[in-house]
Amino acid sequence: MSILKQGEFVGSLDCGTTSVRFIIFDQYANIVSQHQSEFPQYYPNPGWHEHDPEEIQEISEQCITQACVKLEEAGWAKESVKVIGITNQRETTVAWSRTTGKPLCKAIVWTDSRTKNTVAHFEHLLATTGIEVEPGQFKTGEEGVEALRDITGLKLSTYFSGIKLRWMVDNYSKVQKAHQEDDLLFGTIESWVVYNFTGGVHGGIHVGEVTNASRTLLLNLHKLAWDERLLAFFGFRQSILPKLVSSSEVYGHLSHGPLKGVPIGGLIGDQQGALVGNKCLRQGEAKCTYGTGAFLLFCTGKDIVNSSHGLLSTVAYQPGPGAAPVYALEGSIGVAGSAIKWLRDSMGFIKSASEINTLATSVPDSGGVFFVTAFSGLLAPYWDPGAAGLLIGLSSYTTPAHIARATMEATAFQTRAVLESMKLDSRAKLEHLKVDGGMTNGDVCMEILANIGGFDVVRPDMKESTALGSALLAGSAIRLFGWDISKPATLAEVNTQGSRTFKPHMPEEDREKGFTTWLRAVERSKGWDEGVYE
Repeated sequence: MSILKQGEFVGSLDCGTTSVRFIIFDQYANIVSQHQSEFPQYYPNPGWHEHDPEEIQEISEQCITQACVKLEEAGWAKESVKVIGITNQRETTVAWSRTTGKPLCKAIVWTDSRTKNTVAHFEHLLATTGIEVEPGQFKTGEEGVEALRDITGLKLSTYFSGIKLRWMVDNYSKVQKAHQEDDLLFGTIESWVVYNFTGGVHGGIHVGEVTNASRTLLLNLHKLAWDERLLAFFGFRQSILPKLVSSSEVYGHLSHGPLKGVPIGGLIGDQQGALVGNKCLRQGEAKCTYGTGAFLLFCTGKDIVNSSHGLLSTVAYQPGPGAAPVYALEGSIGVAGSAIKWLRDSMGFIKSASEINTLATSVPDSGGVFFVTAFSGLLAPYWDPGAAGLLIGLSSYTTPAHIARATMEATAFQTRAVLESMKLDSRAKLEHLKVDGGMTNGDVCMEILANIGGFDVVRPDMKESTALGSALLAGSAIRLFGWDISKPATLAEVNTQGSRTFKPHMPEEDREKGFTTWLRAVERSKGWDEGVYE
């Protein structure tokens, strides 16, 4: 039996919306070993999307185990992994018992739109009673909306965790009882897996990282602290909330598995993770990740920039405990790669996701078909939870190929809409867009994006930027390889692989005509299923 080599590596657990992967990187961001597995999706009712938190934990542990097996098969000892980071789907909401450590219900996924009536209830409350901004001083109506946005950087929406948790408390007797009896623990996915990896009910830590917390509607964006005014508005006990932690510090150590004893040193929401992984650490740098949805983040540095055009203010990362946070503007698109999955799984147009490229290129254009992929309402920059999916422009000429092309164009049109808002808010025109995520593997999709957007699309050869982001934060926490996330120069040798640029070739007149027609289609999709105040 050969002796295994000892090295220095950093691991990253990427808990996405449809799969989990564990990737082991070296100091240059080369992948030494990895393993990925999908987990079940549950759609019990129209607009509902659920996960089983225990299945996510189980798959996460399997991915770490299998990646370690592959690492040793490659000749490296598993002890070479010195620290791990975790990145995760962000707003997905988990409620579990303090006493048993078990989930009280399935997790409500970020794409889920069942909470439209809950949103309507709090919109009514904001309009009438208002939100307390100072002791005894309430702001109502539009002033209330602005006050909420000033505190949180967010809008009232089905998208955010606080709304999902409120629905759980109101509709699941187990969650309601646990809240009343102070047995409820709330967290997003990073909070849940860290709790379990550090021992669960037997001493597991209950922490929440700030980029994830900034997606709850419960965090004061300025102070990076849970806000009592928000807890009072939404009706939650403070004791259910996790302890807030930065994006880069040692939170605890793995209590079991092949990496038992290894520190967990980095936590970050997946979209912010991709920003860090792409090394967009300075003001004015931007990226867009195309996965289940699409998320464009524009780094604003130490300043919180309030959008007047439908974008969100959010935490980009906090480089360590007590460190000044870095902020970002975000444009969130709810449906991107999931529309391709819909063509495959629900419509049967294709047998694999990659087949959409062949199908879409079999026609020169979409034949006048436009697809507003509002499967769970529309997020940025429209923020209409009542919007419905809309295929318009259909005729007897239309084929599955036209619909496939319209599906790819939909993501490009939505990206352009977000970038138009970003341009108005930042007063800067983006000359190129750095992209990553599963959808970017197809050249056709990138060519369509460049043509409809009218800008250069830059696709790095190293595409695992989300996982790399949490790895960089974890390595920085223990100064592995000399990394320091607050000093970008220390990351100069990381992820230096090349990239490919896709340039626009569509005539400007055609580009503007297409975008104008898309905006007409969006207007027709709006308000189909309005929330009802109860």
